[in-house]
Amino acid sequence: MKVLIGLLAVYAPAVLAQAPAAPKLDPANTAWMITASVLVLFMTLPGLALFYAGLVRTKNVLSVLMQCFAITCIVTLAWLVIGYSIAFGDGDAWWGGTGKMFFSGIAVATVKGSIPESVFAMYQMTFAIITPALVIGAYAERVRFGGMLLFSLLWLLIVYCPLAHWVWGDGWLQKKGLMDFAGGTVVHLNAGMAALVCALVLGRRRGFPETQMAPHNMTMVVTGAAMLWCGWFGFNAGSALAADGAAGMAMLVTHIGAATGAFAWMICEWLRYEKPSVLGIVTGMVAGLGTITPASGFVGPIGALVIGGVAGVVCFFATNYMKRALNVDDSLDVFPVHGVGGLIGTLMTGIFVSATFGGIGYPDKVTMGEQVMTQLIGVVVTAVWSGVLTFILIKLVDALAGMRVASEEETEGLDTVMHNEKGYNL
Repeated sequence: MKVLIGLLAVYAPAVLAQAPAAPKLDPANTAWMITASVLVLFMTLPGLALFYAGLVRTKNVLSVLMQCFAITCIVTLAWLVIGYSIAFGDGDAWWGGTGKMFFSGIAVATVKGSIPESVFAMYQMTFAIITPALVIGAYAERVRFGGMLLFSLLWLLIVYCPLAHWVWGDGWLQKKGLMDFAGGTVVHLNAGMAALVCALVLGRRRGFPETQMAPHNMTMVVTGAAMLWCGWFGFNAGSALAADGAAGMAMLVTHIGAATGAFAWMICEWLRYEKPSVLGIVTGMVAGLGTITPASGFVGPIGALVIGGVAGVVCFFATNYMKRALNVDDSLDVFPVHGVGGLIGTLMTGIFVSATFGGIGYPDKVTMGEQVMTQLIGVVVTAVWSGVLTFILIKLVDALAGMRVASEEETEGLDTVMHNEKGYNL
């Protein structure tokens, strides 16, 4: 007995020391992530809702507001039932499985990293909400409400959730080393490709491009854009999942990217059309934000300056080329702003993560060329995954419920046809 006690006295401390420490909740990180969750939800309601609603014509303003609101509701329910489990469940490298359906296993005391898992699930839910909400900008002013809801639900579960697992849920792209801090692939390129496919499949609005379809309320647009800019700090800095230096740097470079993108777009427009527009500067801001998103936790201020500048210039010409040369009616420019921005931002992350440019540096034994190739793989996989599945889903939903309104309904306006209301009673 004395020998046993002696052995325990010698070896027990060593065994205990080797045992993994239980996750410990950090109150500061928790407070920050609760705040970040509110900021990202604020991006959709009211930020994106006002931004998109101001960009459409008077007869369709309520339809866009309704779509953003309804998507927030249906995605919340889908995330609870199965979406969170697919994206962040304990599955394999391809999907998270069904073990966390209905938030199974999430209790008051359940910790994910250093924050409550309830907060983590809520934070990721806000990302899941805004991504299909971005897509509605592609088919604004011509889509049936029921078809839009069914398409958004299926697209979330079949396209978004598996991709989120691959990149953020310990999936195969994350294991491969893809750097996407806050959604260059999962959110922006994914939504952009879906938007392009939707615009091509559903066709142009009646009268496009001959008829002028200017934004009906630029004050609403700027208000929504300002909300997006502020909310984006939760989007990018919150993706650090902690109140630390990474979050602080992500916030700083996010702001630099937004300002530089807005300024670069304004200069391009000024030089080409002799007058800078308010629509141009706020669109450039969104382009800068979308492009810095994948890089935000990896690059420094110099990288943000270059990435934001490239975003403003490239997205400006991409938007003009699609509208004027190709006559593609992506109503609110989702692909040339978010899709192109997410693409170039993801690729440039592989360059500006270098410590030479003030970034955090490459993982051990990884060269710039290898990292850029990994980023390229992530871009190609996302584009093909989103593009092909979106095409299948929109064709399926169109056959089941109908996606596009009739020509006379489009002329009358979706506010009256779909909701029996008007945005303005003057």
